[in-house]
Amino acid sequence: MAFAASGGAGLMAGMAADRLAQAHRRLLVLLRDMGVERDPPPDELERAARRAVLDTLGGRTEEAPQLVALLLAEVRGLGPLEVLMEDPAVTEIMVNGPHAVWTERGGRMERTSLRFHDEMHLRRVIDRVVQRVGRRVDEATPMADARLPDGSRVHVILPPLALDGPVLTIRRFRAVPPGPEELTAQGSWTPEVESFLAAAVRARCNILVSGGTGSGKTTLLNVLSRYIPERERLITIEDAAELRLQQPHVVRLETRPGTPTGIAKVDQAELLRNSLRMRPDRILLGEVRGGEALTMLQAMNTGHEGSLATLHANSPRDTLARLETMVLMAGTDLPLRAIREQVARAVDLVVQVARGQEGRRGVSSIVEVLGMEGDTLTMQELYRRESAGEAHGRLCSTGLRPRLASRLAEAGWEAAAPPRSGRGRRW
Repeated sequence: MAFAASGGAGLMAGMAADRLAQAHRRLLVLLRDMGVERDPPPDELERAARRAVLDTLGGRTEEAPQLVALLLAEVRGLGPLEVLMEDPAVTEIMVNGPHAVWTERGGRMERTSLRFHDEMHLRRVIDRVVQRVGRRVDEATPMADARLPDGSRVHVILPPLALDGPVLTIRRFRAVPPGPEELTAQGSWTPEVESFLAAAVRARCNILVSGGTGSGKTTLLNVLSRYIPERERLITIEDAAELRLQQPHVVRLETRPGTPTGIAKVDQAELLRNSLRMRPDRILLGEVRGGEALTMLQAMNTGHEGSLATLHANSPRDTLARLETMVLMAGTDLPLRAIREQVARAVDLVVQVARGQEGRRGVSSIVEVLGMEGDTLTMQELYRRESAGEAHGRLCSTGLRPRLASRLAEAGWEAAAPPRSGRGRRW
Protein backbone atom coordinates (compact mmCIF):
# COMPACT_ATOMS: atom_id res chain seq x y z
CA MET A 1 0.00 0.00 0.00
CA ALA A 2 1.45 3.35 -1.01
CA PHE A 3 1.24 6.53 0.99
CA ALA A 4 -0.10 8.76 -1.76
CA ALA A 5 -3.13 10.99 -1.99
CA SER A 6 -5.17 11.65 -5.08
CA GLY A 7 -5.03 15.10 -6.59
CA GLY A 8 -1.23 15.38 -6.43
CA ALA A 9 -1.06 15.85 -2.68
CA GLY A 10 2.68 15.33 -2.83
CA LEU A 11 3.25 12.32 -0.62
CA MET A 12 6.03 9.97 -1.55
CA ALA A 13 4.48 7.42 -3.89
CA GLY A 14 5.63 3.89 -3.35
CA MET A 15 6.52 4.22 0.31
CA ALA A 16 5.40 0.91 1.78
CA ALA A 17 3.29 1.01 4.92
CA ASP A 18 5.26 -1.76 6.57
CA ARG A 19 8.48 0.31 6.49
CA LEU A 20 6.81 3.16 8.29
CA ALA A 21 5.24 0.72 10.75
CA GLN A 22 8.61 -0.91 11.41
CA ALA A 23 10.31 2.44 11.92
CA HIS A 24 7.51 3.50 14.25
CA ARG A 25 7.92 0.40 16.39
CA ARG A 26 11.70 0.91 16.54
CA LEU A 27 11.22 4.54 17.50
CA LEU A 28 8.90 3.67 20.38
CA VAL A 29 11.48 1.20 21.71
CA LEU A 30 14.26 3.81 21.45
CA LEU A 31 12.19 6.44 23.25
CA ARG A 32 11.28 3.97 25.97
CA ASP A 33 14.94 3.06 26.45
CA MET A 34 15.78 6.77 26.65
CA GLY A 35 13.09 7.29 29.29
CA VAL A 36 11.26 9.96 27.23
CA GLU A 37 8.48 7.87 25.72
CA ARG A 38 5.66 10.17 26.84
CA ASP A 39 7.02 13.65 26.05
CA PRO A 40 10.35 13.54 24.20
CA PRO A 41 12.22 16.83 23.62
CA PRO A 42 12.10 17.80 19.91
CA ASP A 43 15.85 17.35 19.30
CA GLU A 44 15.95 13.92 20.96
CA LEU A 45 12.84 12.86 19.06
CA GLU A 46 14.39 13.81 15.71
CA ARG A 47 17.66 12.00 16.50
CA ALA A 48 15.78 8.89 17.58
CA ALA A 49 13.60 9.07 14.45
CA ARG A 50 16.65 9.21 12.16
CA ARG A 51 18.23 6.26 13.96
CA ALA A 52 15.00 4.22 13.76
CA VAL A 53 14.69 4.95 10.03
CA LEU A 54 18.29 4.04 9.22
CA ASP A 55 17.92 0.78 11.17
CA THR A 56 14.73 0.01 9.25
CA LEU A 57 16.24 0.78 5.85
CA GLY A 58 19.36 -1.24 6.57
CA GLY A 59 21.71 1.64 5.77
CA ARG A 60 19.95 2.84 2.57
CA THR A 61 19.99 6.60 2.99
CA GLU A 62 18.27 7.82 -0.18
CA GLU A 63 14.81 7.15 1.24
CA ALA A 64 15.67 8.25 4.78
CA PRO A 65 14.68 11.96 4.69
CA GLN A 66 11.19 11.24 3.40
CA LEU A 67 10.63 8.38 5.82
CA VAL A 68 11.91 10.49 8.74
CA ALA A 69 9.41 13.22 7.80
CA LEU A 70 6.58 10.69 7.70
CA LEU A 71 7.65 9.17 10.99
CA LEU A 72 7.77 12.53 12.77
CA ALA A 73 4.32 13.33 11.40
CA GLU A 74 3.21 9.97 12.76
CA VAL A 75 4.36 10.56 16.32
CA ARG A 76 3.65 14.27 16.80
CA GLY A 77 1.14 15.15 14.08
CA LEU A 78 -1.74 13.61 12.22
CA GLY A 79 0.13 10.75 10.62
CA PRO A 80 -0.91 10.16 6.99
CA LEU A 81 -3.23 13.19 7.15
CA GLU A 82 -0.35 15.64 7.57
CA VAL A 83 0.07 16.00 3.80
CA LEU A 84 -3.57 17.00 3.48
CA MET A 85 -3.15 19.59 6.20
CA GLU A 86 -0.35 21.13 4.14
CA ASP A 87 -2.54 21.39 1.04
CA PRO A 88 -4.35 24.79 1.08
CA ALA A 89 -6.90 23.54 -1.45
CA VAL A 90 -8.29 20.98 1.02
CA THR A 91 -11.19 22.46 3.00
CA GLU A 92 -12.46 19.30 4.69
CA ILE A 93 -10.92 15.94 5.64
CA MET A 94 -13.24 13.02 6.37
CA VAL A 95 -11.91 9.73 7.74
CA ASN A 96 -14.55 6.99 7.63
CA GLY A 97 -12.63 4.26 9.42
CA PRO A 98 -8.95 3.44 8.96
CA HIS A 99 -9.12 2.62 5.24
CA ALA A 100 -11.33 5.38 3.80
CA VAL A 101 -10.03 8.97 3.72
CA TRP A 102 -12.00 11.56 1.79
CA THR A 103 -11.35 15.25 1.14
CA GLU A 104 -13.25 18.23 -0.13
CA ARG A 105 -11.50 20.49 -2.64
CA GLY A 106 -13.27 23.32 -4.37
CA GLY A 107 -16.58 22.11 -2.99
CA ARG A 108 -16.18 18.60 -4.43
CA MET A 109 -15.69 15.35 -2.57
CA GLU A 110 -12.96 12.95 -3.64
CA ARG A 111 -11.51 9.82 -2.10
CA THR A 112 -7.77 9.67 -1.51
CA SER A 113 -5.48 6.65 -1.49
CA LEU A 114 -4.36 7.47 2.06
CA ARG A 115 -4.95 4.81 4.70
CA PHE A 116 -4.17 4.17 8.33
CA HIS A 117 -2.50 0.85 9.21
CA ASP A 118 -5.45 -0.27 11.31
CA GLU A 119 -8.03 0.99 13.74
CA MET A 120 -5.50 1.40 16.57
CA HIS A 121 -3.34 3.58 14.33
CA LEU A 122 -6.31 5.89 13.75
CA ARG A 123 -7.18 5.87 17.45
CA ARG A 124 -3.67 7.03 18.37
CA VAL A 125 -4.01 10.05 16.08
CA ILE A 126 -7.47 10.83 17.47
CA ASP A 127 -6.24 10.61 21.07
CA ARG A 128 -3.36 12.94 20.24
CA VAL A 129 -5.76 15.55 18.84
CA VAL A 130 -8.31 15.58 21.66
CA GLN A 131 -5.72 15.45 24.43
CA ARG A 132 -4.21 18.70 23.16
CA VAL A 133 -7.34 20.56 24.20
CA GLY A 134 -7.82 18.69 27.46
CA ARG A 135 -10.58 16.42 26.25
CA ARG A 136 -10.96 12.66 26.06
CA VAL A 137 -12.75 10.20 23.86
CA ASP A 138 -13.36 6.56 24.79
CA GLU A 139 -16.20 4.08 25.19
CA ALA A 140 -17.67 6.14 28.04
CA THR A 141 -17.53 9.37 25.99
CA PRO A 142 -17.49 8.20 22.35
CA MET A 143 -18.03 11.64 20.81
CA ALA A 144 -15.88 14.75 21.08
CA ASP A 145 -15.25 18.14 19.51
CA ALA A 146 -11.78 19.64 19.47
CA ARG A 147 -9.64 22.02 17.47
CA LEU A 148 -6.14 21.95 16.06
CA PRO A 149 -3.51 24.64 16.73
CA ASP A 150 -4.30 26.26 13.37
CA GLY A 151 -7.96 26.65 14.36
CA SER A 152 -9.29 23.74 12.31
CA ARG A 153 -12.36 22.14 13.85
CA VAL A 154 -12.31 18.43 14.66
CA HIS A 155 -15.19 16.07 15.39
CA VAL A 156 -14.73 12.46 16.50
CA ILE A 157 -17.16 9.59 16.95
CA LEU A 158 -16.04 6.11 17.98
CA PRO A 159 -17.45 2.57 17.82
CA PRO A 160 -19.89 1.17 18.76
CA LEU A 161 -21.69 4.34 17.63
CA ALA A 162 -19.65 4.34 14.41
CA LEU A 163 -20.10 0.91 12.87
CA ASP A 164 -17.12 0.88 10.48
CA GLY A 165 -14.43 2.20 12.79
CA PRO A 166 -13.56 5.60 14.26
CA VAL A 167 -14.83 8.58 12.25
CA LEU A 168 -12.71 11.73 12.21
CA THR A 169 -13.85 14.93 10.48
CA ILE A 170 -11.59 17.98 10.18
CA ARG A 171 -12.91 21.28 8.87
CA ARG A 172 -9.94 23.32 7.71
CA PHE A 173 -9.46 27.02 8.25
CA ARG A 174 -7.21 29.18 6.18
CA ALA A 175 -4.30 30.97 7.83
CA VAL A 176 -5.69 34.24 6.46
CA PRO A 177 -9.51 34.27 6.49
CA PRO A 178 -11.24 35.57 3.36
CA GLY A 179 -12.18 39.23 3.26
CA PRO A 180 -15.00 41.18 1.61
CA GLU A 181 -13.09 41.59 -1.65
CA GLU A 182 -12.66 37.84 -2.00
CA LEU A 183 -16.36 37.21 -1.45
CA THR A 184 -17.10 39.73 -4.19
CA ALA A 185 -14.57 38.16 -6.57
CA GLN A 186 -16.08 34.72 -5.96
CA GLY A 187 -19.61 35.96 -6.56
CA SER A 188 -20.63 35.14 -3.00
CA TRP A 189 -22.18 38.60 -2.78
CA THR A 190 -22.22 41.86 -4.74
CA PRO A 191 -20.80 45.28 -3.80
CA GLU A 192 -24.40 46.45 -3.26
CA VAL A 193 -25.11 43.61 -0.82
CA GLU A 194 -21.79 44.18 0.93
CA SER A 195 -22.66 47.87 1.39
CA PHE A 196 -26.09 46.97 2.75
CA LEU A 197 -24.81 44.40 5.25
CA ALA A 198 -21.88 46.58 6.32
CA ALA A 199 -24.33 49.38 7.14
CA ALA A 200 -26.57 46.91 8.97
CA VAL A 201 -23.66 45.84 11.19
CA ARG A 202 -22.61 49.44 11.86
CA ALA A 203 -26.26 50.33 12.61
CA ARG A 204 -26.30 47.61 15.28
CA CYS A 205 -28.90 45.42 13.61
CA ASN A 206 -29.31 41.93 15.04
CA ILE A 207 -28.44 39.53 12.25
CA LEU A 208 -28.87 35.77 11.90
CA VAL A 209 -26.82 33.98 9.24
CA SER A 210 -28.58 30.74 8.30
CA GLY A 211 -27.83 27.90 5.91
CA GLY A 212 -27.02 24.24 5.58
CA THR A 213 -23.86 22.41 6.64
CA GLY A 214 -20.79 23.73 4.81
CA SER A 215 -22.69 26.61 3.21
CA GLY A 216 -20.28 29.29 4.48
CA LYS A 217 -22.12 30.62 7.56
CA THR A 218 -19.01 31.04 9.70
CA THR A 219 -17.05 32.54 6.82
CA LEU A 220 -19.71 35.18 6.29
CA LEU A 221 -19.99 35.87 10.02
CA ASN A 222 -16.22 36.43 10.16
CA VAL A 223 -16.44 38.89 7.27
CA LEU A 224 -19.43 40.75 8.74
CA SER A 225 -17.58 41.14 12.04
CA ARG A 226 -15.01 43.31 10.26
CA TYR A 227 -17.53 46.14 10.12
CA ILE A 228 -17.86 46.30 13.92
CA PRO A 229 -16.06 49.40 15.27
CA GLU A 230 -12.77 48.65 17.01
CA ARG A 231 -13.78 50.57 20.14
CA GLU A 232 -16.40 47.96 21.05
CA ARG A 233 -16.00 45.03 23.44
CA LEU A 234 -16.97 41.77 21.76
CA ILE A 235 -17.68 38.39 23.32
CA THR A 236 -17.76 35.25 21.19
CA ILE A 237 -19.43 32.04 22.38
CA GLU A 238 -18.82 28.79 20.50
CA ASP A 239 -18.79 25.02 20.93
CA ALA A 240 -15.48 24.89 19.07
CA ALA A 241 -13.70 28.20 18.53
CA GLU A 242 -13.83 29.13 14.83
CA LEU A 243 -14.43 32.87 14.72
CA ARG A 244 -11.35 34.98 14.09
CA LEU A 245 -12.18 38.58 14.83
CA GLN A 246 -9.87 41.43 13.89
CA GLN A 247 -10.86 43.83 16.69
CA PRO A 248 -8.47 44.44 19.61
CA HIS A 249 -11.04 43.91 22.41
CA VAL A 250 -12.38 40.37 22.04
CA VAL A 251 -13.23 37.85 24.76
CA ARG A 252 -13.49 34.29 23.43
CA LEU A 253 -15.54 31.71 25.32
CA GLU A 254 -15.82 28.01 24.48
CA THR A 255 -18.12 25.34 25.89
CA ARG A 256 -16.84 22.36 27.85
CA PRO A 257 -18.32 18.86 27.79
CA GLY A 258 -18.88 16.99 31.01
CA THR A 259 -16.85 13.89 31.81
CA PRO A 260 -17.51 10.67 33.74
CA THR A 261 -14.86 11.77 36.24
CA GLY A 262 -17.09 14.57 37.49
CA ILE A 263 -16.02 17.60 35.44
CA ALA A 264 -19.19 19.61 34.96
CA LYS A 265 -20.54 20.43 31.53
CA VAL A 266 -20.65 24.10 30.55
CA ASP A 267 -22.95 24.75 27.60
CA GLN A 268 -23.61 27.80 25.42
CA ALA A 269 -26.66 28.84 27.44
CA GLU A 270 -24.57 29.11 30.62
CA LEU A 271 -21.77 30.98 28.86
CA LEU A 272 -24.30 33.34 27.32
CA ARG A 273 -25.88 34.09 30.69
CA ASN A 274 -22.45 34.81 32.16
CA SER A 275 -21.41 36.95 29.20
CA LEU A 276 -24.25 39.37 29.98
CA ARG A 277 -22.41 40.22 33.21
CA MET A 278 -19.15 40.92 31.35
CA ARG A 279 -20.17 44.28 29.88
CA PRO A 280 -20.32 43.24 26.21
CA ASP A 281 -21.12 45.73 23.48
CA ARG A 282 -21.98 42.84 21.18
CA ILE A 283 -22.27 39.09 21.47
CA LEU A 284 -21.39 36.76 18.62
CA LEU A 285 -22.83 33.29 18.97
CA GLY A 286 -21.06 30.77 16.75
CA GLU A 287 -24.15 28.61 16.30
CA VAL A 288 -27.54 28.63 17.99
CA ARG A 289 -28.40 25.01 18.74
CA GLY A 290 -30.74 24.75 21.69
CA GLY A 291 -32.01 26.39 24.82
CA GLU A 292 -29.55 29.29 24.55
CA ALA A 293 -31.89 30.74 21.90
CA LEU A 294 -34.16 32.26 24.57
CA THR A 295 -31.25 33.92 26.39
CA MET A 296 -29.97 35.23 23.05
CA LEU A 297 -33.35 36.78 22.17
CA GLN A 298 -33.61 38.35 25.63
CA ALA A 299 -30.10 39.78 25.26
CA MET A 300 -30.92 41.23 21.85
CA ASN A 301 -34.02 42.85 23.37
CA THR A 302 -32.29 44.31 26.43
CA GLY A 303 -29.43 46.49 25.29
CA HIS A 304 -27.19 44.15 23.30
CA GLU A 305 -28.18 45.20 19.81
CA GLY A 306 -25.81 44.43 16.99
CA SER A 307 -25.39 40.81 17.97
CA LEU A 308 -24.61 38.20 15.31
CA ALA A 309 -25.25 34.46 15.25
CA THR A 310 -25.48 31.51 12.87
CA LEU A 311 -28.13 28.84 12.70
CA HIS A 312 -28.76 25.71 10.62
CA ALA A 313 -31.86 26.21 8.46
CA ASN A 314 -32.86 25.85 4.83
CA SER A 315 -34.72 29.15 4.46
CA PRO A 316 -35.34 32.39 6.37
CA ARG A 317 -38.82 31.20 7.34
CA ASP A 318 -37.32 27.94 8.64
CA THR A 319 -34.78 29.98 10.60
CA LEU A 320 -37.45 31.74 12.62
CA ALA A 321 -39.42 28.51 13.07
CA ARG A 322 -36.29 26.80 14.42
CA LEU A 323 -35.73 29.68 16.83
CA GLU A 324 -39.24 29.14 18.19
CA THR A 325 -38.59 25.42 18.57
CA MET A 326 -35.31 25.98 20.38
CA VAL A 327 -36.88 28.43 22.80
CA LEU A 328 -39.48 25.77 23.61
CA MET A 329 -36.56 23.33 24.15
CA ALA A 330 -35.38 25.60 26.96
CA GLY A 331 -38.39 24.48 28.97
CA THR A 332 -40.03 27.91 29.03
CA ASP A 333 -43.69 28.29 29.86
CA LEU A 334 -44.09 31.18 27.42
CA PRO A 335 -46.98 30.80 24.97
CA LEU A 336 -46.07 30.56 21.30
CA ARG A 337 -47.31 34.04 20.52
CA ALA A 338 -45.09 35.53 23.23
CA ILE A 339 -42.09 33.68 21.78
CA ARG A 340 -42.87 35.01 18.31
CA GLU A 341 -43.12 38.53 19.70
CA GLN A 342 -39.65 38.05 21.24
CA VAL A 343 -38.31 36.93 17.86
CA ALA A 344 -40.01 39.81 16.03
CA ARG A 345 -38.54 42.40 18.40
CA ALA A 346 -35.07 40.84 18.53
CA VAL A 347 -34.16 39.80 14.97
CA ASP A 348 -33.74 42.48 12.29
CA LEU A 349 -32.30 40.52 9.38
CA VAL A 350 -31.88 36.91 8.28
CA VAL A 351 -29.09 36.34 5.76
CA GLN A 352 -29.51 32.99 4.02
CA VAL A 353 -26.42 31.36 2.52
CA ALA A 354 -26.48 28.42 0.14
CA ARG A 355 -24.13 25.98 -1.48
CA GLY A 356 -24.68 25.32 -5.17
CA GLN A 357 -24.39 22.01 -6.98
CA GLU A 358 -20.76 22.73 -7.90
CA GLY A 359 -19.85 23.47 -4.29
CA ARG A 360 -19.87 27.25 -4.63
CA ARG A 361 -21.13 29.18 -1.64
CA GLY A 362 -22.85 32.51 -1.44
CA VAL A 363 -25.63 34.69 -0.09
CA SER A 364 -28.93 33.50 -1.56
CA SER A 365 -31.43 35.74 0.24
CA ILE A 366 -31.65 38.62 2.71
CA VAL A 367 -34.92 38.98 4.59
CA GLU A 368 -36.05 41.72 6.95
CA VAL A 369 -38.23 40.76 9.91
CA LEU A 370 -41.09 43.25 10.04
CA GLY A 371 -43.09 42.23 13.09
CA MET A 372 -46.36 40.48 13.89
CA GLU A 373 -49.68 40.42 12.07
CA GLY A 374 -52.07 38.58 14.31
CA ASP A 375 -50.22 35.45 15.37
CA THR A 376 -47.95 35.41 12.31
CA LEU A 377 -44.40 36.70 11.94
CA THR A 378 -44.10 38.87 8.83
CA MET A 379 -40.98 39.35 6.72
CA GLN A 380 -39.99 40.89 3.42
CA GLU A 381 -37.23 39.75 1.08
CA LEU A 382 -34.79 42.53 0.19
CA TYR A 383 -32.25 40.59 -1.92
CA ARG A 384 -32.40 37.20 -3.60
CA ARG A 385 -30.71 35.02 -6.20
CA GLU A 386 -32.50 34.84 -9.52
CA SER A 387 -31.96 31.05 -9.66
CA ALA A 388 -33.69 29.55 -6.65
CA GLY A 389 -31.48 27.21 -4.66
CA GLU A 390 -28.29 28.19 -6.49
CA ALA A 391 -25.42 29.91 -4.73
CA HIS A 392 -24.22 31.70 -7.86
CA GLY A 393 -27.23 32.94 -9.78
CA ARG A 394 -27.50 36.72 -10.08
CA LEU A 395 -27.97 38.35 -6.68
CA CYS A 396 -30.15 41.43 -6.93
CA SER A 397 -32.49 43.71 -4.99
CA THR A 398 -36.19 42.91 -4.95
CA GLY A 399 -37.02 46.63 -5.02
CA LEU A 400 -38.66 46.70 -1.60
CA ARG A 401 -37.62 49.51 0.72
CA PRO A 402 -36.32 48.25 4.09
CA ARG A 403 -38.18 49.38 7.15
CA LEU A 404 -34.66 49.91 8.53
CA ALA A 405 -33.79 52.31 5.70
CA SER A 406 -33.40 55.49 7.79
CA ARG A 407 -31.33 53.62 10.39
CA LEU A 408 -29.11 52.17 7.66
CA ALA A 409 -28.75 55.54 5.96
CA GLU A 410 -27.35 57.01 9.17
CA ALA A 411 -24.73 54.21 9.02
CA GLY A 412 -23.69 55.17 5.48
CA TRP A 413 -25.96 53.07 3.26
CA GLU A 414 -27.20 54.53 -0.01
CA ALA A 415 -30.11 52.65 -1.51
CA ALA A 416 -29.64 51.63 -5.12
CA ALA A 417 -32.38 52.24 -7.67
CA PRO A 418 -34.80 49.27 -7.75
CA PRO A 419 -34.42 46.87 -10.70
CA ARG A 420 -36.94 47.32 -13.50
CA SER A 421 -38.01 43.70 -13.34
CA GLY A 422 -37.62 43.31 -9.57
CA ARG A 423 -40.60 41.90 -7.75
CA GLY A 424 -40.71 42.12 -4.00
CA ARG A 425 -41.94 39.29 -1.83
CA ARG A 426 -43.59 39.85 1.52
CA TRP A 427 -44.72 37.13 3.95
